[in-house]
Amino acid sequence: MDVIPLLLFTGAIFFLMILGPMRKQKKEKNFLTALKIGDRVVTKSGLHGKIVEIKEGSDTCILETMAGKIRYEISAVSHEMSLKINKKK
Repeated sequence: MDVIPLLLFTGAIFFLMILGPMRKQKKEKNFLTALKIGDRVVTKSGLHGKIVEIKEGSDTCILETMAGKIRYEISAVSHEMSLKINKKK
């Protein structure tokens, strides 16, 4: 009888500590692979821009900003911030 609450608690911890971040990581990976030219994005450092070119072999993209064009790693694009800026429209 004392084992059942322990198993339920372990299952809840597994769900909260492992499955939650895994789902978030999967969503972010899908977002980064679905990026295309013309998408408005925000980098993790806070730079706002529009994707002008995507370099497939080097996993970089060129962002057009108010200051000019800048090359960034695709992994530096923030999933959450990019979704917020695109929802405002």
